[in-house]
Amino acid sequence: MNLVQIEHILAVIGGIAVFLVASVALRNDWKTPGMDNQVFKLMLGLLALGGVLAALTGFGVIGKA
Repeated sequence: MNLVQIEHILAVIGGIAVFLVASVALRNDWKTPGMDNQVFKLMLGLLALGGVLAALTGFGVIGKA
């Protein structure tokens, strides 16, 4: 196992973990009112999207290694 494979495995595991944590936090915060909470929800959504992108990159679906 070389360094590139280890890097891909860590990207997949990290991306899935970030996606799950951000999704749970977004689900728990979904019904809170207020403008600052709307910005927080947007940030959580972008964080979840970043987790998906990291996992897809780790799988080699997007990006070049």
